[in-house]
Amino acid sequence: MKNSIHNPFNITGLDQPIHAWVSQFTGWLSPSAFLLSYSDWLLHLGNSVEKWLDVSQNATQHYTEFMLYVLRSFQHHDCEPCIEARPTDKRFQSDLWKRIPFNFYAQLFLVNEKIWNEVTTNVRGLSKHHENLVNFSTRQILDIFSPSNFAWLNPDVLDATIKNSGMNFINGFNNWIEDITLYINKQPPVGTEKFLVGKDVAITPGKIIFRNHLIELIQYTSSTQKVYAEPILIVPAWIMKYYILDLSPTNSMVKYLVDQGHTVFMISWRNPTSEDRDLGMEDYVNSGILSAIDSINQIIPKQKMHAVGYCIGGTLLMITAAYMAKKKDDRLKSITLFAAQIDFKDAGELLLFIDESQLTYLEDIMWEKGYLDGLQMAGAFSMLNSIDLIWSRIILDYLLGERRPINDLMAWDYDTTRMPYKMHSEYLRNLFLNNALVEGHYKINNITLSLLDIDVPMFVVSTLRDHVAPWKSVYKVHTFTATDITYVLTNGGHNSGVVNEPGHSGRSFQLLKHKKEDKYHSPEHWQDIAPQIEGSWWPMWEKWLANFSGEKISPPELGNPTNGIKIICDAPGTYVFQK
Repeated sequence: MKNSIHNPFNITGLDQPIHAWVSQFTGWLSPSAFLLSYSDWLLHLGNSVEKWLDVSQNATQHYTEFMLYVLRSFQHHDCEPCIEARPTDKRFQSDLWKRIPFNFYAQLFLVNEKIWNEVTTNVRGLSKHHENLVNFSTRQILDIFSPSNFAWLNPDVLDATIKNSGMNFINGFNNWIEDITLYINKQPPVGTEKFLVGKDVAITPGKIIFRNHLIELIQYTSSTQKVYAEPILIVPAWIMKYYILDLSPTNSMVKYLVDQGHTVFMISWRNPTSEDRDLGMEDYVNSGILSAIDSINQIIPKQKMHAVGYCIGGTLLMITAAYMAKKKDDRLKSITLFAAQIDFKDAGELLLFIDESQLTYLEDIMWEKGYLDGLQMAGAFSMLNSIDLIWSRIILDYLLGERRPINDLMAWDYDTTRMPYKMHSEYLRNLFLNNALVEGHYKINNITLSLLDIDVPMFVVSTLRDHVAPWKSVYKVHTFTATDITYVLTNGGHNSGVVNEPGHSGRSFQLLKHKKEDKYHSPEHWQDIAPQIEGSWWPMWEKWLANFSGEKISPPELGNPTNGIKIICDAPGTYVFQK
């Protein structure tokens, strides 16, 4: 009776298809989350006389400075601008933007951008999450109206038009038609055909020596007469394909490690379909990392191993390591993390998309298909850096009529994967929203985990310009573990800072070792005292691995049929080709 009163028509299951339909127009972003944020902002802004007066005063000052800049420009063409663009904003770097009237367009846009930034921040009573979301989305709207996006306001486009007699627009239109055709046919962008998996990238020799429903395990062929006794197991993120760590031979981390005398194993994750909707985090632990470790032990028995985790793969590795420690399983010799977080309280701009409203909406979207499509996630990441990943490409491809050369890392970035419904929901709720791992109530196989149980040395790499796993968030590994940590902060972003091969110009990093008995350093203090080192951090890491390894031995065989580990096929296997 109670249920019939609450829902007299007994209608269920309407929300999911409705939200899935709406998501075609909103991506995977919840309209309710944005409406709540803007309502909260407008109500508090309208109720703050002091904020209105402050904004009005600042706006008057900014516009006055702009008018004075206009007057100075007529007298001195190289006068100082009234406002500087953000360091990450490269739209107005060309010398042509310093000429009249284009300098006026750029400066007026930056002035308005600054005013709106002041309007949407520091509003008393406004929740921090809503403030960040309003500020972010307002910035996205403003970027649409940047003068650089309009051919008649962009001096670089006008200059190209004059030099090419307008052919840049013909070429741009052809580029647009080509891109639309590829998108409709669900084909990768132009240029990616030069980096085919198994032919141009992911070509380090090896074999698939284990396969279950979730993973294929690659054992790479040794290239040296002697190898270190301890093997290396790499756990990549399943958000993208594994071969970011095995790109072209010149920048393949796998090849680098093999050539230094290491036996390397790599997990290649299955690209989930609707049938995999109920795969959860426990499956990724049990059928993923633990199954890989068991298989390696059948090939190299009674030998501890170095475990390496990248991004969410590093988070899963820490969860697995804590579980193994709780079970008194000591098969790990060391842990290496690449841009991997364990504490998600300050997880960067991704937190803009994490709240109860957003996650409920996302779960409804995933419910229909049983997974989150890779293109939806790629769209969210593009929004975080829309100036470089969206608008600059539109200007280059369609207004200038050019094509930016595709490299192997960019081609890999287009090779998207899907996220199973249950796993992605658990990941976002338990880790991002509830921060359960460091709060001490995260469970695997009904066992509550504590990161303090982990007692193996760690090598942790973070990147300076990481918007996915901010380095100060990654740095918190110092506060939630009680072990020796060698911490690295390298220049570059989430991917380019990890694919950091020796010999690449412009590479540098900071490194500092922290013993478990040492005093804690704040990230700011660490950055001040850690020495700056030119070049790639890969050799330092390889030396660290070697120091925690035993004597070199003859390379192990590929697989071990006697123990039931038979060679299935050549690397890179089959899962990496799943679309």
